[in-house]
Amino acid sequence: MTKKLITAALAAVLLAVAAAPAPALAKSCRPVLNMFEGSRLEGSDSYRIRATGVSCSTARRVARQGTRRAVAATPNVDGFVRVRYRRWRVLDDLRGSTDRFRARASQTKRISWLFGDAGR
Repeated sequence: MTKKLITAALAAVLLAVAAAPAPALAKSCRPVLNMFEGSRLEGSDSYRIRATGVSCSTARRVARQGTRRAVAATPNVDGFVRVRYRRWRVLDDLRGSTDRFRARASQTKRISWLFGDAGR
Protein backbone atom coordinates (compact mmCIF):
# COMPACT_ATOMS: atom_id res chain seq x y z
CA MET A 1 0.00 0.00 0.00
CA THR A 2 2.69 2.54 0.98
CA LYS A 3 4.78 1.62 -2.05
CA LYS A 4 1.84 2.41 -4.36
CA LEU A 5 1.21 5.68 -2.50
CA ILE A 6 4.84 6.76 -2.82
CA THR A 7 4.88 5.84 -6.50
CA ALA A 8 1.66 7.79 -7.13
CA ALA A 9 2.99 10.83 -5.23
CA LEU A 10 6.26 10.74 -7.17
CA ALA A 11 4.38 10.49 -10.48
CA ALA A 12 2.18 13.44 -9.50
CA VAL A 13 5.23 15.57 -8.64
CA LEU A 14 6.97 14.69 -11.91
CA LEU A 15 3.81 15.48 -13.86
CA ALA A 16 3.45 18.86 -12.12
CA VAL A 17 7.08 19.77 -12.84
CA ALA A 18 6.77 18.75 -16.50
CA ALA A 19 3.52 20.72 -16.91
CA ALA A 20 4.88 23.92 -15.34
CA PRO A 21 5.20 26.73 -17.91
CA ALA A 22 8.71 27.67 -18.93
CA PRO A 23 9.78 31.26 -18.23
CA ALA A 24 9.41 33.59 -21.19
CA LEU A 25 12.61 34.18 -23.09
CA ALA A 26 13.71 37.74 -23.69
CA LYS A 27 14.00 38.74 -27.33
CA SER A 28 16.85 40.88 -28.54
CA CYS A 29 15.94 44.18 -30.24
CA ARG A 30 17.82 46.66 -32.44
CA PRO A 31 19.63 49.50 -30.64
CA VAL A 32 18.50 53.13 -30.55
CA LEU A 33 21.49 55.00 -32.01
CA ASN A 34 22.65 58.56 -31.28
CA MET A 35 19.50 59.58 -29.45
CA PHE A 36 20.92 62.87 -28.14
CA GLU A 37 22.21 64.33 -31.39
CA GLY A 38 23.48 67.90 -30.98
CA SER A 39 23.91 67.69 -27.18
CA ARG A 40 26.74 66.84 -24.81
CA LEU A 41 25.57 63.21 -24.92
CA GLU A 42 25.86 62.99 -28.70
CA GLY A 43 27.05 59.56 -29.80
CA SER A 44 25.49 57.76 -26.83
CA ASP A 45 23.26 54.84 -27.69
CA SER A 46 20.70 52.59 -26.01
CA TYR A 47 21.87 49.12 -26.94
CA ARG A 48 21.55 45.48 -25.91
CA ILE A 49 17.78 45.97 -25.57
CA ARG A 50 16.02 42.85 -24.26
CA ALA A 51 12.21 42.60 -24.21
CA THR A 52 9.94 40.13 -22.46
CA GLY A 53 6.19 40.25 -23.08
CA VAL A 54 6.30 43.24 -25.45
CA SER A 55 7.19 43.91 -29.07
CA CYS A 56 10.57 45.30 -30.10
CA SER A 57 8.99 48.58 -31.25
CA THR A 58 7.52 49.07 -27.75
CA ALA A 59 10.82 48.10 -26.14
CA ARG A 60 12.76 50.59 -28.26
CA ARG A 61 10.24 53.37 -27.54
CA VAL A 62 10.39 52.72 -23.77
CA ALA A 63 14.21 52.59 -23.92
CA ARG A 64 14.35 55.91 -25.80
CA GLN A 65 11.85 57.79 -23.63
CA GLY A 66 12.93 56.17 -20.36
CA THR A 67 16.54 57.12 -21.04
CA ARG A 68 15.57 60.72 -21.89
CA ARG A 69 13.66 61.08 -18.61
CA ALA A 70 16.36 59.40 -16.53
CA VAL A 71 19.13 61.60 -17.97
CA ALA A 72 17.13 64.68 -16.93
CA ALA A 73 16.46 63.37 -13.40
CA THR A 74 18.66 63.61 -10.31
CA PRO A 75 20.10 60.35 -8.92
CA ASN A 76 19.72 59.38 -5.27
CA VAL A 77 22.74 58.90 -2.98
CA ASP A 78 23.03 55.22 -3.95
CA GLY A 79 23.50 56.00 -7.66
CA PHE A 80 20.02 55.07 -8.89
CA VAL A 81 17.47 57.09 -10.83
CA ARG A 82 13.80 56.10 -10.70
CA VAL A 83 11.42 57.63 -13.25
CA ARG A 84 8.14 56.76 -14.90
CA TYR A 85 7.24 56.73 -18.56
CA ARG A 86 3.51 56.18 -19.05
CA ARG A 87 2.79 52.97 -17.15
CA TRP A 88 6.43 51.87 -17.11
CA ARG A 89 8.60 52.10 -13.98
CA VAL A 90 12.17 52.74 -15.12
CA LEU A 91 15.24 52.17 -12.94
CA ASP A 92 18.65 53.48 -14.01
CA ASP A 93 21.74 52.08 -12.26
CA LEU A 94 24.47 54.71 -12.66
CA ARG A 95 27.19 52.71 -10.92
CA GLY A 96 29.97 51.74 -13.32
CA SER A 97 30.98 53.10 -16.69
CA THR A 98 27.75 52.05 -18.45
CA ASP A 99 24.23 52.91 -17.31
CA ARG A 100 22.10 49.80 -16.81
CA PHE A 101 18.36 50.30 -17.23
CA ARG A 102 15.40 48.11 -16.29
CA ALA A 103 11.75 48.91 -16.98
CA ARG A 104 8.67 47.06 -15.82
CA ALA A 105 4.99 47.58 -16.56
CA SER A 106 3.70 44.35 -14.99
CA GLN A 107 4.99 40.97 -13.90
CA THR A 108 5.15 39.78 -17.51
CA LYS A 109 6.26 42.97 -19.31
CA ARG A 110 9.93 43.73 -18.77
CA ILE A 111 12.65 45.52 -20.72
CA SER A 112 16.36 45.96 -20.00
CA TRP A 113 19.01 47.91 -21.88
CA LEU A 114 22.39 49.61 -21.59
CA PHE A 115 23.13 53.26 -22.32
CA GLY A 116 26.48 54.69 -23.32
CA ASP A 117 29.05 54.26 -26.05
CA ALA A 118 28.17 51.06 -27.90
CA GLY A 119 31.60 51.06 -29.57
CA ARG A 120 30.36 51.49 -33.14
